[in-house]
Amino acid sequence: MVTTTINKLLLFCFTFSFIVSCQTDFSQKMDKSVFSYPTTTKLDAFDMFHGEKVPDPYKWLEDDRSKETVAWVKSQNDLSGDYMSYLPQRKAIHNRLKSLWAYERYQNPTKVGEYYYYLKNDGLQNQDVLYKQKGLEGEPIVLLDPNTFSADGTASLGAINFSPNGKYLAYQKSVGGSDWHEVNVLDLETGKKLTDKIEWVKFSQVSWTDNGFYHSRYPAPKKGQEKTSLAQNQMVYFHKIGTESSDDETVYFDRANPIRGFNIFTSEDDSIQVLQSWESTSGNALSIRTNKDHGFAPIIESFDHDYEYIGHLNKDLYFLTNGGALNKKIVKINTANIENPIWETVINEAEDAISSASIYGNNLVLNYIHNAASKIRIFNTEGKLIHEVKLPGIGTVQSMSGTKKEKQAFFSFASYTQPTSIYTLDIDSGQISPYKIPKINFDSDKYVTKQEVFTSKDGTKIPMFISHKKGLKMDGQRPTMLYGYGGFNISILPSFNTSRLSMAPVMMENDGIFAVANIRGGGEFGSDWHKAGTKENKQNVFDDFIAAAEHLIEKGYTSSDKLAAYGRSNGGLLIGACMTQRPDLFKVALPAVGVLDMLHYEQYTIGWAWASDYGSVKEEKAYRYLKAYSPVHNATPQEYPATLVTTADHDDRVVPAHSFKFTAALQEAQTGDDPIMIRVGISAGHGDGKSTEEKINEAADVLAFTFYNFGLDVYEQR
Repeated sequence: MVTTTINKLLLFCFTFSFIVSCQTDFSQKMDKSVFSYPTTTKLDAFDMFHGEKVPDPYKWLEDDRSKETVAWVKSQNDLSGDYMSYLPQRKAIHNRLKSLWAYERYQNPTKVGEYYYYLKNDGLQNQDVLYKQKGLEGEPIVLLDPNTFSADGTASLGAINFSPNGKYLAYQKSVGGSDWHEVNVLDLETGKKLTDKIEWVKFSQVSWTDNGFYHSRYPAPKKGQEKTSLAQNQMVYFHKIGTESSDDETVYFDRANPIRGFNIFTSEDDSIQVLQSWESTSGNALSIRTNKDHGFAPIIESFDHDYEYIGHLNKDLYFLTNGGALNKKIVKINTANIENPIWETVINEAEDAISSASIYGNNLVLNYIHNAASKIRIFNTEGKLIHEVKLPGIGTVQSMSGTKKEKQAFFSFASYTQPTSIYTLDIDSGQISPYKIPKINFDSDKYVTKQEVFTSKDGTKIPMFISHKKGLKMDGQRPTMLYGYGGFNISILPSFNTSRLSMAPVMMENDGIFAVANIRGGGEFGSDWHKAGTKENKQNVFDDFIAAAEHLIEKGYTSSDKLAAYGRSNGGLLIGACMTQRPDLFKVALPAVGVLDMLHYEQYTIGWAWASDYGSVKEEKAYRYLKAYSPVHNATPQEYPATLVTTADHDDRVVPAHSFKFTAALQEAQTGDDPIMIRVGISAGHGDGKSTEEKINEAADVLAFTFYNFGLDVYEQR
């Protein structure tokens, strides 16, 4: 059967010889001889940047709808698919991953009226199912099953928002993992879907009143440009239940600034609307309206800082901000005098950064980051500390839910050895109780997670989590996967068995190590930590990750022959930059859905919003440092590690052209024997909404590729 597949591939290469020519002998590859893969056509294309001519020979791969690109993707997928089918480790890994995923998973319940609503997955369902039940011990009733959205499980449920009167649910639906969402409405009393439908929604909050909701959407893109068109001219609308979306009331737009996006939040009685304006991933402006007969009053007009709306009590509006507080603080303003607002600090910044804040049971519940792990504190609305909550261990509070009035809240908690579990939190006492603790086929008591600190190139101390079997002998040859992200103020905290880290248990079970470096660019230690890894400081991020790898080797955990580097999205950029700068340091490189063409990233979909972290190529200074580390432009001839690039055909956030161009450049530049491959997921996006089946298949390919190129066997469980 494999021979037939390869014959088809050879025939395909002959038929489309304009694009690719290839010869493949997998039996030779199994003997470690030189590997052959498709040769991609190079064009004499270039761009001019600040007086410099920069070649762009694979520019044609940016058009993912052209027959040439479609043919190229098919040839590459045939190649990597056949390669994976030969790997002796893959079946055992796939079976183990399947058994790891086969447990009931819950998300936090939300109380609306007398009912609790929550998402649950029986284990191997492609999408989580929405249930409702009366009381915490009531009979569960299926309210909405996203597995019925499409036959192949690629349509998924996005954000869900309940109306304050408990009559309606607005839910967002995505197809193929796209950032484009469609908003539908469910009658919670009858369980029936209403005729209301709103299309071309992206990056939008839904904020209810009793008879409708506010939302933001973009103009419909031109046919054929849905996945690549720039996200511009977003507008805020109000949709009244039972009407057509074309009749929605226009609430706000800004034609003078087409790149700006908006989110609107409202009080339950719709007497106050808070408008958040953004034009990048960092910083936002604020406007507030207390009278619909008047416009929005600007409160914060610059985009220098973040102002995250928490909620309101009486006439006070509460915000989480890093304005004047690198580790963030809680502030409030009174709407009685909105024309001349006076900011009052409620909770000052602390040594630990605040990750999130909510109003539950008429108190402020804050989630802090302490040494790259979570800590919860409860304050009254005047800022007095009431309780320091004792968590189940060192791990991550992934999400919280509750209401302004209810004294009971919920939170999900996980670590590298504990799967996501749901706990109740009593706001008055600060006590927690287990609510939904999953039963999983993984003995977490056999493993340990520790935190070590290493020194980066410039002397900065960087923490890293290291997880492995208890008592594992460190002989300098442990198979190790090093994960990192380092950007956009996002904190990488301990978690278990998510789509990002589903391979960690398999690594550890096979006498390996899973390590996570909390490098600069993230939000683990406040705004300074983030800024130290942005723009002209971005090289710090790569230096930190390289230092993490060197630490693992120097301390006798592993060697460069047994070390894999893995990262997704901005983390894919991290891997691309590190493997081109230090290819000798890693045996395997795994850049996933990465931002890899730094000279063109602003031209795709929402890419322009990332300039706050990366800088804009329009500025010569930024062009110089972007070009210096751009993976596509630094794939020069040398010996690269075995590389598996992963992306998806419906990724309209980090468009697959990044991965296409990087793969083509690497395949040409590789002077060693290790393979350079790409796996393009079909009917999948950046990650959100991906089916369970596709998550398992992708993780199995990544792990099998890694273990095979380590030269190691793998067992289902040791």
